[in-house]
Amino acid sequence: CIRDSFYPERLRETDCPPLLLYVRGSLATLGSLQLAIVGSRNVSDYGKRNAYWMARELCRAGVTICSGLALGVDANAHLGALDAAGSDASVSTVAVLGTGIDRVYPAAHRALFQRIADNGAVVSEFPLGMRAYAYNFPRRNRLISGLSVGVLIFTSVGLPPSASKDNAR
Repeated sequence: CIRDSFYPERLRETDCPPLLLYVRGSLATLGSLQLAIVGSRNVSDYGKRNAYWMARELCRAGVTICSGLALGVDANAHLGALDAAGSDASVSTVAVLGTGIDRVYPAAHRALFQRIADNGAVVSEFPLGMRAYAYNFPRRNRLISGLSVGVLIFTSVGLPPSASKDNAR
């Protein structure tokens, strides 16, 4: 809860911090230096590769990656962080959910959810059993930004302009 020593200081300092957090995984991970990587669910392969690469390299540099476990950018950021962390337990990834921590949304990310819980932390302010309602996700996003020192946002990124056929003419 908000008065616990493990409650993240950055989150405590935000407007209207949640009084209670549900956590699966490492409580210590919540207090680490975090950068959020979020973005489109319908991102291009180029965007997915870049989200993975940036998360991996930032994690190798000692930064914990925070994201929302969504399809696209979020999943690739988590994967990059997990691949970089390896045996270094001091950095990894934090997944902030728009559901209770006993529910995996999207269901296709069940294995990723478990890897994050085993090597980082899965966090929610929603009680157990809470389903994925559309209005939960803006609340989830405020936790992502509140846990992080900054946010890197990917939109529907296509090929870089220099590789585009239209620009090659």
